[in-house]
Amino acid sequence: MASDLVMLHLDTAGHSYDGDRWQFRALDLDLRAGEITAILGPNGRGKSTLLRVLAGLLTPTSGTVETNPRTGVVPQEFSGAFPDSVLDIVLMGRARHVALFGTPGAADVEKAMTALEATGMAGYAARSIGSLSGGERQLVLIARALAGENDVLLLDEPASALDLKNQDIVLSLLGRLADSQKLAIAFTTHQPNHATAIADKVLLMLPETQTLFGPTATVMTEASLEALYGVPVRGVRLGGGDREETAFVPLFRQRVRRRKQDD
Repeated sequence: MASDLVMLHLDTAGHSYDGDRWQFRALDLDLRAGEITAILGPNGRGKSTLLRVLAGLLTPTSGTVETNPRTGVVPQEFSGAFPDSVLDIVLMGRARHVALFGTPGAADVEKAMTALEATGMAGYAARSIGSLSGGERQLVLIARALAGENDVLLLDEPASALDLKNQDIVLSLLGRLADSQKLAIAFTTHQPNHATAIADKVLLMLPETQTLFGPTATVMTEASLEALYGVPVRGVRLGGGDREETAFVPLFRQRVRRRKQDD
């Protein structure tokens, strides 16, 4: 359950690279301990830019951001040297805890192994990062962020290139981290069903710098998603009891055309 502790705050923030075309504007946003926020929007709408502002890597053009120095950023994919071991990659997350020109000590290795255990990757510590699958590398990147003992995790499309099983693994892990470690988590995604699966709140980055932010059940509607993507979307209730949830299905034009042909 989320707490009232705000870990990161945006106050009427906006960003524009050229001073004319704004990616977002007058945005108020809180990331709270134990709470997961999903950020959805079309390509080029500024989701990754927003993550960089939240991380303190980019200064907003307007408004303010109260960043948290204990913020871990998880990119979409790993782009480092493939010969590095999994443990070496995770130890990179300990950088701010190691003295300048120093090397990681036994305590740092212990923290790294604890992070790998939390992500189910402890058995891969000696493996080369290049030998892992995309889903396994994503878990290692999350472990690297955890090793830094961060309060906030910001993830850029963490499950975008993964198969369904690995999507489930990553999303379930994020849910456990929010619940057990009370981390404030925000992630970008193009998949509405990822948001409905684990997010407490959702930010929709709508056209013309408009945004919609609030509880998942309130924000995630057929109308709001159609406005977001410009494609008809229908919500379908699935399951029952504790497993009941709404899945959102886009009505692609090709699907409609083929249905007419079949008729």
